[in-house]
Amino acid sequence: MNRMMLLAPLGALLFAPFAAIAQSPFDGTWKIDMNKVTLPQKPDVYLLQNGLYSCKTCTPAYTVKADGADQPVTGQPYFDTAAIKEVNDHEIQETDKKAGKTVATSDIVVSPDGKTATVTFTDSSATNGGAPVQGKGVYTLVTKGPAGSHAVSGSWRRTQLESLSDNAIVWTYKVSGNQITMTNPTGQSYTAKFNGPDVPMKGDPGITSVSVKKMGNTFEETDKRGGKVIGVFKVTVAADGKTAKASYTDTGQKRTTQFDAMKQ
Repeated sequence: MNRMMLLAPLGALLFAPFAAIAQSPFDGTWKIDMNKVTLPQKPDVYLLQNGLYSCKTCTPAYTVKADGADQPVTGQPYFDTAAIKEVNDHEIQETDKKAGKTVATSDIVVSPDGKTATVTFTDSSATNGGAPVQGKGVYTLVTKGPAGSHAVSGSWRRTQLESLSDNAIVWTYKVSGNQITMTNPTGQSYTAKFNGPDVPMKGDPGITSVSVKKMGNTFEETDKRGGKVIGVFKVTVAADGKTAKASYTDTGQKRTTQFDAMKQ
């Protein structure tokens, strides 16, 4: 997961960079409070039927044979093949690869009553050789799939994150004058001017550029892929400087995740 002019008298201009370094509310390392995460309401939609698996809400959507073999997938920045294995009538496994290398695996197990599903995953598609992101979550069925389809079929809403590795929920900001540098454990980074032009995002195949702006204690990062906005990350630091309210909006899927963050 990725993430951020002034007209003043001459004296203020001379001292502004030093004041920004000393007083910026964004400076430091931040970590998501996993007990204070509000997941998006919009569901994911899957269909496994007649030997074909479709992820209908993926961006872009894709359909592959569910025969356990690597199948080509186009338009996905993080993987180019997907292998779907039907373990039984309530479980499937997915292995994603890029250039022949495994970059993500997931296991979805639907409960016997078909009302919930547990998803366990590892993802190294953007960890730049570091440890993979690992996690486990629970989905709740919203709409059942068509008759005769696999139990994974239907609309599922994410209702709980049981676990998520630290490398996915920690990031660091360093403010210097009118610019901010973001780094995180999975190897993403950028340095951008507040209210300035787009700059490259390093280490993330799905984000080509970012721009940042600040409004008092609020910082906003806009992510783009190929010039198109794909997400907005917003952080508002509390008056005590130790906590923040944050959100990430996936503009393509029109989903917003909200959470609290704590300065470490």
